[in-house]
Amino acid sequence: MSNRKLRILIAKPGLDGHDRGAKVVARALSDAGYEVVYTGLHQTPEMIASAALQESVDAVGLSIMSGAHMTLFPAVLEALKARGAGDVAVFGGGIVPDEDVLELKRIGVSEIFRPGTSTQDIIGWVESHVRPKVA
Repeated sequence: MSNRKLRILIAKPGLDGHDRGAKVVARALSDAGYEVVYTGLHQTPEMIASAALQESVDAVGLSIMSGAHMTLFPAVLEALKARGAGDVAVFGGGIVPDEDVLELKRIGVSEIFRPGTSTQDIIGWVESHVRPKVA
């Protein structure tokens, strides 16, 4: 496996102004040795995809607490595909009902982390699901 630092973009799409969780995850990933880019609040799917390409990231993590996950996750996936980056892993967190988790995974979201998930579980997931793709 590659020992290079993984690059992960953390983004807050849409109008959701609650970014504490995104900042906690970004810090935990950074502390674990990953290069992390945090885009800040109120990002459009197109802005997120552009940043992902510009930063050459291996994964994009979205934090969505607004309830707009069924709109925003697909829009980010499409924006990445439109820019030739459909292979970038997309994961996220937020309050997402079970049936929506299943649908999001069906359309290509790699993983959904719910409130209460430990940062160690997220780091473990990155190591077992993102790192093998870049090896």
